[in-house]
Amino acid sequence: MRILLLNPNTSKDVTDLLLSAGREAASARTEIVPLTAPRGVPYIATRAEAQIGGAIALEMLAEHSRNVDAAIIAAFGDPGLFAARELFDIPVVGMAEAAMLTACMLGRRFSIVTFARALGPWYQECVEMHGLRERCAGIRMLDGAFRSISNVQDEKEALLVELANRAVREDEADVIILAGAPLAGLAAKVKAKIPVPVVDQVAAAVKQAEALVALAPRKATAGTFRRPDPKPTVGLPDALGRHIEHRNGSEAGTSRKEKRP
Repeated sequence: MRILLLNPNTSKDVTDLLLSAGREAASARTEIVPLTAPRGVPYIATRAEAQIGGAIALEMLAEHSRNVDAAIIAAFGDPGLFAARELFDIPVVGMAEAAMLTACMLGRRFSIVTFARALGPWYQECVEMHGLRERCAGIRMLDGAFRSISNVQDEKEALLVELANRAVREDEADVIILAGAPLAGLAAKVKAKIPVPVVDQVAAAVKQAEALVALAPRKATAGTFRRPDPKPTVGLPDALGRHIEHRNGSEAGTSRKEKRP
């Protein structure tokens, strides 16, 4: 099984963190294929940046989806997730959705803990997008700047643990999610310091992707996630344009699994 780990941010160091955490969670026969956005921003923190990252994620999926069995959009706000599920035949997992749904299986309500105040509004809208507002006890964000996006989890570890414990005490959270791609792998390091389950966002996404591949769901041909009818495009990257226009349609709509002998 091959799972595309798609980082819609431009930070290769963050992709390396995601890859390390993903490999720790993956089954022995699962290959994690990392991919970093070729343009955009170092980390997505606003609605505008999420729109940009979502569009880039679609371009990356159009180019690489035929060579993998599933894909993970590895930014916590899930930019481009629903659009990707509409366009592509393989299972596409959002890191935030996977973490939140996993948390819902471990407790009544979860709290999201993250490293920057700017992320709060976007994360709140992500919770609501997935219909989980009633299951979310709150979103806790650190104040202040950080020196490096790739080292923020080391720099802010003690403060993030303190914030998580406040969420347990004050928000009555049953589960904690340490959110944001730069925090990939931190849950395993600090879970003994927090008195409720701590969900690792990447591990949850990898295991959800593996489960969906094993379930072998068909691509919808009806409903809101069926593949849209072909439409002409202007100026899009060739792979995405071909996919939207259904050029070479039988090839574009064929998954890696279906092409195996």
